[in-house]
Amino acid sequence: MRSSIAEEVLRSDADGGVLTLTLNRPERRNAIDPALRDALAAALDAAATDPAVRGVVITGAGGAFCAGGDLARFEDLHDARAYRHVSHRLTDLVESIERLEKPVVAAIDGVVTGAGLALGLACDWRIGAPTARILFREGRVGLVPAHGGLTRLVKLLGLARAKEVLLGGDDLGADAALRAGLLSEVAPDGDALPAFAAARIEKMLARAPLSFAAAKRLLQMAADVDQRSGMLAESLAQTALLQTEDHREGLAAARERREPDFKGI
Repeated sequence: MRSSIAEEVLRSDADGGVLTLTLNRPERRNAIDPALRDALAAALDAAATDPAVRGVVITGAGGAFCAGGDLARFEDLHDARAYRHVSHRLTDLVESIERLEKPVVAAIDGVVTGAGLALGLACDWRIGAPTARILFREGRVGLVPAHGGLTRLVKLLGLARAKEVLLGGDDLGADAALRAGLLSEVAPDGDALPAFAAARIEKMLARAPLSFAAAKRLLQMAADVDQRSGMLAESLAQTALLQTEDHREGLAAARERREPDFKGI
């Protein structure tokens, strides 16, 4: 029964090493309920160790990306301990995107807000359709962005710009979100958004897998530590990467003027 529920709320499609995970609650604008949360967490966990998965696209069905946490659940979460229990699990789901040592691209069509934006901000790249709309609605129900949404907003945009987009009261269309730095790029009108996102992953995968994984983790760490600690981590990572087969393959490919054939070892 659990498997059938998971398949109902989350569609999973693999093509050429790119796994596309589609949030599939269009009647609720793909708001995250426990079933969708658990299904997405399980899919990301499986992708982490599946050698056939080289990158992940997260998108939404029905012309919306994700309207955040399902508001219906808040009626049952006025007890602080119950809220923290649920909140920690959703926060861990968001953090698992950053821990995944493969490219993760958010393909955003239509509305994204709340926990949906927290999911998007944790991704390595955010592509918006021309119809993408980023909303900051938490204040209208007496809350603030959570699950890392507010903190990542400051780290991504800087304090001044984060204040502008969070406190300014404006909903952001695709072009405004791109200018603010919330989107990495906007797909051309008429392009199939998941396919456009998969093409971006192919560009990212020109890097050796271990190199990509190290760079992703080091970039996230650099936002939290002092420069000297970051430089030490860089040095340790570089020392380890120097011993890999992929490094030797990259050198050989450069000498022979050909494309490298990385194995992730």
